[in-house]
Amino acid sequence: MRDLTPKEIVAELDRYIVGQAAAKRAVAIALRNRWRRFKLAPELRDEVMPKNIILVGPTGVGKTEIARRLARLAGAPFVKVEASKFTEVGYVGKDVDSMIRDLVEHGVQLVREAKQKEVLPRAEELAEERLLDLLLPGSRDSTREKLRGMLRAGGMDEREVEMEVHERAAPTMQIFGAQGMEEMGLNLQEMLGNLPFGKKARKRKFGVPEARRLLAQEEADKLVDKESVVREALERVQSNGIVFIDEIDKVALPSGQSHGPDVSRGGVQRDLLPLVEGSTVNTKYGQVKTDHILFIAAGAFHVAKVSDLLPELQGRFPIRVELEPLTQGDLVRILAEPKNALTKQYAALLGAEGVELVFDESGVAELARIASEMNTRAQNIGARRLHTVLEKVLEEVSFTAPDLGGKVLRIDAAYVRDRLDPILKDEDLSRYIL
Repeated sequence: MRDLTPKEIVAELDRYIVGQAAAKRAVAIALRNRWRRFKLAPELRDEVMPKNIILVGPTGVGKTEIARRLARLAGAPFVKVEASKFTEVGYVGKDVDSMIRDLVEHGVQLVREAKQKEVLPRAEELAEERLLDLLLPGSRDSTREKLRGMLRAGGMDEREVEMEVHERAAPTMQIFGAQGMEEMGLNLQEMLGNLPFGKKARKRKFGVPEARRLLAQEEADKLVDKESVVREALERVQSNGIVFIDEIDKVALPSGQSHGPDVSRGGVQRDLLPLVEGSTVNTKYGQVKTDHILFIAAGAFHVAKVSDLLPELQGRFPIRVELEPLTQGDLVRILAEPKNALTKQYAALLGAEGVELVFDESGVAELARIASEMNTRAQNIGARRLHTVLEKVLEEVSFTAPDLGGKVLRIDAAYVRDRLDPILKDEDLSRYIL
């Protein structure tokens, strides 16, 4: 785990997400507690369970974005899943255990990449030797050293080499079925891929830089011990794994509705209970205990309420954080402040065509005002409304940008109103378009 203090975690999240201080503090504390737990004596460490979090707030206020950024910060196995895609065992769909299998896959990938980085210098040395053999087979030592010098200086980058690459045969069978069957399908596909007839070897020509990269990757794979990768990955998943369950409100039965088309909702909640509480899941890499995996759930809860979840499941998420709806001032900040702000993205995109896009303060304020107004008049979709409004405002310039090379375009309040007034005046049209 990365040694980040709660303040540092919040500061990092602030670079991309506006507001929602309570949610940021909650996830920052939860993340820091993972690090603190490892500082405890072994006998106490096993007793400290993660405090799972449930984020409640309307759509488009930053719940999913917090999860995405948290994944990058954590440096730990992380998986984001949609609760709505899971079904009770016995119905067609994914069973909840598959989220842990996905988490293990991500953990194995993380550890494998880390191990490959460790052995990369040695892998590059071995790749260089193989590349020299391909460029000049059976050469004498003196010639080989001259060739090595040219290769390192980049003098051979224009040349091509022919080398054998192994490609897995495409699977011709897919398995559908009940709980765990997708895992069986994966294992069968992997087993067939490892058989002699499951791999195709073909010769292809590559430029020297590409051949060098492929050979280094191949050598790194050989140098990494697969058993130690799996062992470390399972340990990481069990100790540091984080599962983000989005749209959890979609499996809650609204009060008063005890039956209907969504017959498997209650079953999904019951299947989630043992996972969140702590159980053992079988994966193709071995058994995984979920006792110390941190679960973060999120949902809008505009139809169902948190209290509509099973009481036992509510109890497994002791930390509940309410996210605030976005105000017009928040929308102004979202357009201007974050590192990946939409205005910066559009300016960069049109900059690729040679068009300089300048967002005036009045233009940003007007965009936020219209987005806020549309969220009030139509469905409130939070910051996602900014995508809709900006796309409509810049539609014309985006289309004609290749013909406007070198032009400077200023987006001010008048420009925004000029583009959107005809739509805003027509109530039905504005609801349809914006």
